[in-house]
Amino acid sequence: MNANLKPNIKFNCCRDQSWPDRGGIGAKGLAPAIETCILVAMIRLKRNQIEEAISHLLEPQSLRPTPGLRTRLRRLLEADRSLANSEDANGAGFAFFSPEPPGRGVEIWFSSYEAFALLNGLRLMRHGWPQARAVSVMRRVRPDLEQQHARVLRHDPKWLFDQEAIRSNARPGDHAFDNRDPVLLAIVSDSAGPLGEQGAPIECKVCEGPAAAQTFFWEVNKGRGVLTTFEVTTLAHQLAVELEKTEPRSRGRSRKHLERDMRAAAR
Repeated sequence: MNANLKPNIKFNCCRDQSWPDRGGIGAKGLAPAIETCILVAMIRLKRNQIEEAISHLLEPQSLRPTPGLRTRLRRLLEADRSLANSEDANGAGFAFFSPEPPGRGVEIWFSSYEAFALLNGLRLMRHGWPQARAVSVMRRVRPDLEQQHARVLRHDPKWLFDQEAIRSNARPGDHAFDNRDPVLLAIVSDSAGPLGEQGAPIECKVCEGPAAAQTFFWEVNKGRGVLTTFEVTTLAHQLAVELEKTEPRSRGRSRKHLERDMRAAAR
């Protein structure tokens, strides 16, 4: 959804309307119990669970994550691992890892937020930014976005996605959202083209609602350039529902073979 706020301002609200509705959350489906989202926020996840959950959202026709999706996720993780640490840039040291990532070949467990961050990294890349830029943005916003992720998952989905309440509270000229507490990842750039092509400086912030995003835009760039926003509340709940359906998969030999070998050894 695009709307011109004032002359020389281009406001791009990226709601990923081309992504399929999964029927479990938002305007078109019945919301799951709030306990699902709270439980998912507390667990640790293996990479296969993240790939499967994101695939269910982005590739609903595929029975398993496609090689292309797995490659894009792997490259985001590799970029986060290899780029210089950014703790001095008002952000987190890493976008998708909690401690410093271990060496290759070591089993890594991720938080539900880190799965959510990877999904948003893919959104930035789909919008035209290269993976290094996506990693940089997700590092810089991590402290605030991680806090907002935990906060919005505590909402009762029945309240959050009450479409009748949303329609009754809407005013002329309001931006359209399918939840009652929209949180926006706001990115300011100096040109209308992808930032990676222009090499333009970038500012980003997590904002509660479009009014806060517009205020941020004026504070940063005095109303010049482009403000691009990504709504994240609905996606956080959608991903939580999909993650809850997944199970960790053992690396190397399958669990079935490991259990068989253990029984044989006990005889």
